[in-house]
Amino acid sequence: MAKTVKCGDLNMPTVGLGTWEAKDEAELETALNTALEIGYRHIDTAAAYENEHLIGKVLQEWFSSGKLNREDLFIVTKLPIQGIHRDRVQKYLESSLEKLQLDYVDLYLIHFPVGKSETSAEYESEDHEGVWKNMEKQVDEGRAKTIGVSNFNIDQIDRILKFARIKPACLQVELHVFLQQPELVDFCHQNGLVVTAYSPLGNPGYNKFLKKVGVEERQDLVNVLTDPVISEIAQKHNKSNAQVALRFLLQKNIVVIPKSVTPSRLKSNFDLYDFELDDEDMKKIEELNVGEHVRICDWRIFPNIDQQPEYPFARK
Repeated sequence: MAKTVKCGDLNMPTVGLGTWEAKDEAELETALNTALEIGYRHIDTAAAYENEHLIGKVLQEWFSSGKLNREDLFIVTKLPIQGIHRDRVQKYLESSLEKLQLDYVDLYLIHFPVGKSETSAEYESEDHEGVWKNMEKQVDEGRAKTIGVSNFNIDQIDRILKFARIKPACLQVELHVFLQQPELVDFCHQNGLVVTAYSPLGNPGYNKFLKKVGVEERQDLVNVLTDPVISEIAQKHNKSNAQVALRFLLQKNIVVIPKSVTPSRLKSNFDLYDFELDDEDMKKIEELNVGEHVRICDWRIFPNIDQQPEYPFARK
């Protein structure tokens, strides 16, 4: 069973299952059933992933069979960029809940700080305070137990902290051994936010995604799973490269949500608590940090998004 960390008033399992780009019904259902059997209790999805309905179907099967109760799980979903408007928050959360067949989610995140029109390709001026007040309303009315943000930078989080009645409980952001973002992580921990790492193994399949959406493939993608330093440490502990990369983040007090649909990898990615990296291991991995220019998920599949005032990353 995964260990937990406090996220607001809830216990959030420190290892969860990421589900981005998991849309094939049979494949995802098999992966979810396998993950739940292994012991995963933290499932991460988003309106933008277009798989909430598949996840809801599997969860209902587990609930109706009596194998799990709703309170056994920590379910995360996200407000899409088309919903980043004070008048749309509730609509999108209610839509997600309907698909997930749930009365509430444990954590609801604003997926990205840039807002987009529902009806055109235009971007909209962001009203983060108005959106956040309506995120708080979702907690007040029981549709979300806790709320947070994803892909926000320090300045954007700091602004929310200044006006929030309910403070953000979590930041979900790309983090892996080559993009460690120590200042951002430290800021969040100092201000009581859990940090969740998406793409904690890099994203080996990202070029497949780019090809599918008609965007030029990237030649600069880093590969956590083949790095020689990680390989050396993995051999020392008789663990896989993935387990070492994930364990490094856990020891930095970062929650991880690796995505896999392969049963053996699902089990391997979950078995992270029976070994510990020593100070020398940690230092070697810390030295792998390259920084911003190896960011994988920069959201530039949306044309000109990096020209918007609230674009959160360094502009390339």
